Amino acid sequence: MKTQQAIDYQRIAEAIRFLKSQYRNQPSLDEAAAHINLSPFHFQRMFKEWAGISPKQFLQYLSIEHAKRILKETEWSLTDAAYETGLSGTGRLHDLFIKIEGMTPGEYKNGGESLRIYYQFSESPFGPILIASTDKGICYITFVDSDDATSLEGLKNLFPRAHYLEQTHSLQQEGLSIFRQDWTQPTSLKLHLKGTPFQIKIWETLLKIPSGGLTTYGTLAEKAGYPGASRAVGTAVGNNPIAVIIPCHRVIKSTGETGQYHWGRERKNAIIGWEAARTEAME
Repeated sequence: MKTQQAIDYQRIAEAIRFLKSQYRNQPSLDEAAAHINLSPFHFQRMFKEWAGISPKQFLQYLSIEHAKRILKETEWSLTDAAYETGLSGTGRLHDLFIKIEGMTPGEYKNGGESLRIYYQFSESPFGPILIASTDKGICYITFVDSDDATSLEGLKNLFPRAHYLEQTHSLQQEGLSIFRQDWTQPTSLKLHLKGTPFQIKIWETLLKIPSGGLTTYGTLAEKAGYPGASRAVGTAVGNNPIAVIIPCHRVIKSTGETGQYHWGRERKNAIIGWEAARTEAME
């Protein structure tokens, strides 16, 4: 005899199959719920418990992944891509890209060709950094541990066809202020993130860790809605493109060890200690 948990799992698995097969038709919550004989209210709650996101968000991710394949692999227009994805028009496609990808469909298709990216090399308490921004927000911060050209290459790999200008920008100055003053609300900074929906979800969750606080990979996975996905979460943390502001340094091992850090374990320890001292000074 099947347990209720097994029955619920089968229902959600069937709902996921339904959404994957029907996303071009953009099924409503009521239609998806009816497919597995649940009320919309119970379906919404159960789906989020099992999948970590709402049915609407899951449908949005399916839609945008399909649209990305079209824009990357074909010469179709934005209108064609919107229609093929099941969206009502380019306006909805535009909104979806801005929400999930942090760029317009046209910018994605052109590899960031129409983007103007401003960058500068600056100093921080933890060594020289490269910081870059678009007109939408900060898109990149890395510590410069080798040479300027190598650091710049990492930025250009994210937006290979963008137009780069080595000059200061107001958004960069706002980002650098985290090193110069009490910055307790880094989420108020404008960020221009480029990543998969899963990565962006993890980075958004990182932003909720308070300054001076620490969490583990397992706890981060749970808070992001992906319990048990510590390894995948760790990979997303390691791919964080905006050092310090998106505080991947606040994630440690469950044993209490600080663990690895993209920019070096010693630097991670230094940043953690620096934040702890500032937090204590404000209390």
